[in-house]
Amino acid sequence: MSDTNKKLKIIYAITKGNWGGAQQYVYNLAKSLPKEKFEVSVICGQGKILKEKLEKENIKVYEVEEMGRDIKITDDFKSFLKLIKILKEEKPNILHLNSSKMGGLGGFAGRIARVPKIIFTAHAWAFNESRPWVQKKIIAFLHWFTVIFSHTTLTVSRKTKNDIDSLPFMKNKVFVVHNAIAEITHIPKKTAQNTLAKMVGQKCPDFMIGTVCELHKNKGLEYLIESSINLPSELKIYIIGDGEEKENLQNKIKDLNLSEKVFMTGRVEDVKTLFKAFDIFILPSTTEALPGVILEAGLAENPVIATRVGGIPEIIENGKSGILVSPKKPNEIFDAISYLMNRPEKRKEFGKSLKISVQKNFSIEGMLDRTIRFYTPTISL
Repeated sequence: MSDTNKKLKIIYAITKGNWGGAQQYVYNLAKSLPKEKFEVSVICGQGKILKEKLEKENIKVYEVEEMGRDIKITDDFKSFLKLIKILKEEKPNILHLNSSKMGGLGGFAGRIARVPKIIFTAHAWAFNESRPWVQKKIIAFLHWFTVIFSHTTLTVSRKTKNDIDSLPFMKNKVFVVHNAIAEITHIPKKTAQNTLAKMVGQKCPDFMIGTVCELHKNKGLEYLIESSINLPSELKIYIIGDGEEKENLQNKIKDLNLSEKVFMTGRVEDVKTLFKAFDIFILPSTTEALPGVILEAGLAENPVIATRVGGIPEIIENGKSGILVSPKKPNEIFDAISYLMNRPEKRKEFGKSLKISVQKNFSIEGMLDRTIRFYTPTISL
């Protein structure tokens, strides 16, 4: 038998092909698996960024263009049929699903195609979002159904696991593998600040606050914008990213007369290399699992202000490696910013402490080792 035939064939599948936390997770695993042990390919839905990055790593990608985040019966049915076709043709040993839509459709398709091992990684639960309670109950049932369809479910934080532990038949089904990050080569502080400032036609500010995320309602960016009303004029806030809330956020900035204080850059390529620009990094999310962007901020030694939601407290120890605030509370964000602005020694202390924690507890090597154990429980690597 040849070396190729000895490899385990694994297919990663994800709902969208844009570039968020779940996509980075797929990318990191797909490119990092030992090539002598695994043959890797990826299925992704709408969006091109993930596909382009994977193809640069010579990883085979299947596009399912009908697959998107929103429920569309006709497109979802077409996606489901395409998934079955790909899986029957490829005959993977392992199907590793990511995100809610792909988890449900992919799990069902994997069972029909008789994939030997189906793993689902839960990056977040949609029932934690702000929705009517009836929708939350329906979504919780669908998530439970996804976990049941999979042989094993991995969660990126303990909080994400705890959210479903009380559901029926979860015993020995759900395990925590924390999200992780690779080392980053950073651009020097002043150069990074000038780079971002030029993007919005501004001079380098005296004090730069940054946030990087998909512009989605769950990210709570409107509360960050509101918190800036009474902050000093020399402080500038940079919102980096793109998404469905872009126009609403632009309108809010305009309505509050904050156009000279809060700037939206759009998506920035390799933004993680620019994190040294930030005197403070903020993530004001209303719901999260375990956001990789805070890990990126940690490697840059940014002092971080973030909301006390999801797995964020598993990264940040309040008052030691950052400041945790309540979600949807602009006044708490304002107080935290004001505190750190006036205490450069605290900013330095928090940044160094967070970097040490991230390097120790959230390495790619650690995540890869723990994940492979679920792929190959009887094989020693």
